[in-house]
Amino acid sequence: MKPIRTALIGFGISGQCFQAPIIASIPALKLVAVLSSDKVKVHQQLPDVVVHQDIESLLADDSIELVIIATPNELHYSMAEQALNAGKHVVVEKPFVIHSQDGEALIALANKLDRKLSVYQSRRFDGDFLTIKRLISENKLGQIHTFYSSYNRFRPEVKDRWREQDTPGSGILYDLGAHLIDQAIALFGLPTFVNATLRNQRPGAQAVDHFHLLLSYPDCDVILHSNCLSTTEGPRFQVYGSEGSFIKYGMDPQEDMLREKKGPNSSFWGEDKSANFGELTTANGEQCLITTDKGGYEQFYTQIVEAIRNNQPLPICPSTALDTIRIIEAAYQSSVEKRSIAINDK
Repeated sequence: MKPIRTALIGFGISGQCFQAPIIASIPALKLVAVLSSDKVKVHQQLPDVVVHQDIESLLADDSIELVIIATPNELHYSMAEQALNAGKHVVVEKPFVIHSQDGEALIALANKLDRKLSVYQSRRFDGDFLTIKRLISENKLGQIHTFYSSYNRFRPEVKDRWREQDTPGSGILYDLGAHLIDQAIALFGLPTFVNATLRNQRPGAQAVDHFHLLLSYPDCDVILHSNCLSTTEGPRFQVYGSEGSFIKYGMDPQEDMLREKKGPNSSFWGEDKSANFGELTTANGEQCLITTDKGGYEQFYTQIVEAIRNNQPLPICPSTALDTIRIIEAAYQSSVEKRSIAINDK
């Protein structure tokens, strides 16, 4: 099969660490171009790619089939629109867009032009999340009534970067929250109501750095939490059902490995430490450790290749990614208006 000639737009932390090493591990993808203002930095890591200074020249290359957008959030919509109109298949780094109406427009455009459009929700492929999916599918926990997912860090100092500035799409709800919401949707679908508390908690914080969301379902409550002032992370997942509970500590190792420029071909890729294996407690009080399933962010792009070449399902349907944005919008509304916001299933 002919490799898919691929371009990467943006070469910050996402492009350097979370995209390029994964793309390089997929034989069916060939990274041939990068859009960046820093040619030297790109060529230190990717000596063979063409570095473009503007998106127009990159999109003018008819040999490029797939464009991956890893820019600041407020550029996702406009650049995805340009890439689609240039006839490219498009992957957008999460979050999909800032405003749900922009996501609707991109989905309509991709359908009109018969192009593939997906969103890189990489934590669908975390080992701990895959483990929970398996336990639920095997009915090890029974009917889930409470699901708690948290991502806490200790970063008391506010940094001068776009993610922490008072700009559209900044703050940790659009960042970490997009992951946690997407995982909840993957397990339970759309909630009926959203209730949220959002705070600029740290001194000098200009953007949301604390969120606490309650997603209400007919038979289940999903609690999603993150902040930047926790000196200990606490449990990553707490899942409670009629037949058992599952408690899991520790973060998936793939992000830290990617920050060190170690990709899927590295030793121990996607493998959890045994000390972080989750504990299952049955209704009879029996307890046992559950070996964490192996994670694999590369599975996203393996499925992208199959979608483009063989018209197989996308790893992340853009309508599902749009639901994540709708929940983020509802969370902001809920926090301002101090009430629950109904989510209408479109």
